[in-house]
Amino acid sequence: MRRRDSTVLLFMIAGVALVILAFAVLWQDSSDFSVGGGDRVALVSITGQIESPDAIVRQIRHWADRGDVAAIVVRLDSPGGGVAASQEIFEEIGKAREKGKKVVASFGSVAASGAYYIACAVDTVVANPGSLTGSIGVILQFPVFEGLMDKVGVRLETIRSGEFKDVGNPGRSITPREEEMLQAVIDNTYDQFVDVVAEGRGIGRDSVLSFATGAIFTGEQALELGMVDVLGDYQDAIDIAAEMAGLEPDPPTVKAPAKRRLGWLDLVGSFLGWRLSGEEGLVGPRLAYLFTY
Repeated sequence: MRRRDSTVLLFMIAGVALVILAFAVLWQDSSDFSVGGGDRVALVSITGQIESPDAIVRQIRHWADRGDVAAIVVRLDSPGGGVAASQEIFEEIGKAREKGKKVVASFGSVAASGAYYIACAVDTVVANPGSLTGSIGVILQFPVFEGLMDKVGVRLETIRSGEFKDVGNPGRSITPREEEMLQAVIDNTYDQFVDVVAEGRGIGRDSVLSFATGAIFTGEQALELGMVDVLGDYQDAIDIAAEMAGLEPDPPTVKAPAKRRLGWLDLVGSFLGWRLSGEEGLVGPRLAYLFTY
């Protein structure tokens, strides 16, 4: 009798566990994005320094595949960030346009460097008169503690396989040959930025070079340079996107939740000390399309 009771109890526990697991999966899926019917404009927000592109790329891809979304407005309030991260978002916007989605960029307080790079992928760029934009250029920074280490009597020994293997080592200054190598990388990445602006904005490369000096501009100045298409606020950008997609003004909008809930794998992993999702930390020097001061 006891054995049969134990078996029944085990089956009950297993059944409850399966129900909880199924609920967790459905809950995670249903929490990823808002849903609804009708022709809509999807809103994607890019704020702060751009580090990992994953969440933004996932959103753009999702809206590009949704049949009830006719257009996407990308709200940019960012000084830029990592080169590769900015480029991946840029590419995903291009794919959304290839699928027939109209894409409009709306500038907040600042949409500079990598954020402006992203804006070059859209159909129309809308900026406030006082939005800060531009800062077209590349930066590579790393700290050097050589003087401090000498003062405290600390030395960093490095064994390397090649001349440039430990470039950016904080324990010493870079050599002339390392500086030459890094400058070549910066110049190539800068050329990529200039080419994107020239093609995306339909401006001659020589004209782009005249203002691609790292300088920043207001929205009004950017309009005169051909860097943006029209002056207006966020709602204006939404209405422009609606008009481009053949929708009425002030269309219904959809957007991803402000903060993603933990999925069931994350919840289990948190108990086990695993990191199963989220942005990876950045270690060491990196190329950046970044407006900094």
